[in-house]
Amino acid sequence: MPLDFTAIDFETANNSAASACSVGMVKVRDGRVVDSAHWFIRPPFGHDWFSEWNTRIHGISEAHIADAPLWSEQLPDLVAFAEEDHLIAHNAGFDMNVLRSACQASYVDTPSYRYLCTLQLARKTYSLDSYKLPVAAMAAGFEDFEHHNALADAQACAAILVHAARRYDADDADALARVAGLRMGAIGSVAMAEDTRAAVLA
Repeated sequence: MPLDFTAIDFETANNSAASACSVGMVKVRDGRVVDSAHWFIRPPFGHDWFSEWNTRIHGISEAHIADAPLWSEQLPDLVAFAEEDHLIAHNAGFDMNVLRSACQASYVDTPSYRYLCTLQLARKTYSLDSYKLPVAAMAAGFEDFEHHNALADAQACAAILVHAARRYDADDADALARVAGLRMGAIGSVAMAEDTRAAVLA
């Protein structure tokens, strides 16, 4: 199978995981970036306030999302872009929690995806003083990007996975996870089915 995936990054308005205010996505086919997308999101009601701390980090304020559609209105576009790809994110637990929490707060079903974390991958692949995204991306040859810009972060994440796949001589994300000794995560109905299967086997 080819190295196909969608890298994704969320920025949040506050400390609520449901407060997604921006998303960046990068589509990779056969190890090459072929498409990208970025947009602002109006977080679900009750999660739509902006903390000064978060705005200081990513530069997004209420003015940026004033005319943006709600999470529930934009979710179909996110799913259409990602298609049936594996999702790739740096510190994927954070981004998958944003995806799950924003869906729950919007009373919509969480879409089903398998995912791989490039933070964990970087720790297996490189010997670095820090494994934060800018440092890991530099090790992969991706430098001088606007950290905490969702699209730039997704591009950096994609670069890490492609570089690591070449180092491990892995043909796809599943093979890369295996040779790196990582577990592919799951979200949505895929995760629920795996949890049920594990409970039956226990």
